[in-house]
Amino acid sequence: MRTQSLWSAEAGLPSFPALEADAQADVCVVGAGIAGLSVAYLLTRAGKSVIVIDDGEIGGGMTGATSAHLTCMLDRSYREIERIRGREQAILVAASHQAAINRVEAAVSDEGIDCDFERVTAFLFRAPDDRDSLDPELQAMRRAGVGEALMTGRAPLQGFDTGPCITLAAQAQFHPLRYVAGLARAIRRLGGEIYLRTHADSVEGGDAARVQAGSRSIVADAVVVATNAPINDRVAIHTKQAPYMTYVVAAEIEPGSVPRGLYYDTEDPYHYVRVHPRHGREFLIVGGEDHKTGQADDTSERHARLEAWGRERFPAMGRVTAAWGGQCMQSMDGLGFIGRNPLDNDNVYVATGDSGTGLTHGTIAGILLTDLILGRPSTWQGTYDPARKPVLAAGSFLKETANMAAQFGDWLKPGEVADADDIAVGSGALLRDGRRMIAAYRDPAGKLHQMLAVCNHLGCIVHWNAAESTWDCPCHGSRFSRLGKVFNGPANRDLEPFAPSKMRTG
Repeated sequence: MRTQSLWSAEAGLPSFPALEADAQADVCVVGAGIAGLSVAYLLTRAGKSVIVIDDGEIGGGMTGATSAHLTCMLDRSYREIERIRGREQAILVAASHQAAINRVEAAVSDEGIDCDFERVTAFLFRAPDDRDSLDPELQAMRRAGVGEALMTGRAPLQGFDTGPCITLAAQAQFHPLRYVAGLARAIRRLGGEIYLRTHADSVEGGDAARVQAGSRSIVADAVVVATNAPINDRVAIHTKQAPYMTYVVAAEIEPGSVPRGLYYDTEDPYHYVRVHPRHGREFLIVGGEDHKTGQADDTSERHARLEAWGRERFPAMGRVTAAWGGQCMQSMDGLGFIGRNPLDNDNVYVATGDSGTGLTHGTIAGILLTDLILGRPSTWQGTYDPARKPVLAAGSFLKETANMAAQFGDWLKPGEVADADDIAVGSGALLRDGRRMIAAYRDPAGKLHQMLAVCNHLGCIVHWNAAESTWDCPCHGSRFSRLGKVFNGPANRDLEPFAPSKMRTG
């Protein structure tokens, strides 16, 4: 489905069965990524009975597509967060992300999880055309209480003079799939239940909340939907966040040739770099080249640009051994939506809007939603309230809304190819059949698979992602396999099959 990430080969994922009977628990969690498993882990530790379901594998969504930085340096600068939400909220944001890093470290220690967890320093340096962003950001970070943020002359890199940079100690990195695999084992040990290859068809709140999974149902006192983009919501949250693809390459380097650390620049989109050790080897991970999901089809070129950018600055960079992409849900103010689902019953919760820092946002979800479900007060509740509408983020909201609306123009465009015979083996393209748009994919054996190219969330036309071999929705980020199987919401059903008697073209 996706290109291979660095994490897949040695993930050591535990196996769990599919749900085969009706079930009941205090809490049902939909989604077995870092957010869902963090919630389930902390709730089982608190004595709650928990059932986790996922239609894939442990960490099989965006958790397995991350570059695995654990940091308080956020995609949206603290200067912007302070402008939009105020200084008090910026302080809570900084505290929550640091608490998330500490929470991961505690779980690694408590459960003995072998996931290469390591404390490192983060470095933020200027892009070539940036002359004045660092000092105002440093001051905003200090006002927010972001650790011991300092300005230094350069990052400790040989052959690459970054110039002045903000440094922040006590950040971290790890192997994300090995970490969530450890959480899953701990949940099972603590009495929680996990069912994989189990698709949640619907979620209903109320006195007895219910998750329907095919012919089976799970009844619970509360439901948490942690599926990257909520599958139980049509517009309340999806109008306040936008899907972006981001890309990563990993290359082997000589151990010790690049100091361990988290490295970021201020380009737009920015680059992010770190070194990952495993079994005596080290890999340089370089990421960036973001774009709106479904609105570009040049992944190979983006991977090539990342490699070129990395080689220019890191001479030790060897052969690229992995290249992949993942999706971030960028909220209008750069902060996650974590809490009670708007316009829903009080016992239905969501975690989304990771905004490029999904590992800390997912862990924050574990802490915050556990507090809400247990009836404990949380100072972060208002910070991440999914119902919030920050007035000072209206510009971002209007820009993304206009971009989304423009995608419906795809209904009026011709097909990308004139005839199905023009689609190469292993490739996909859009075909027009009268008023209908068809997503057509030709498999390695030469067989043509045709589906209606309409995302069943709100009706946008999906687009072929050649590098990932997926069909991506440019409106709200739903993603489907080459054969039309949904694997990322908000869509919750597969693309509809299409079997014409004769294809009309044009």
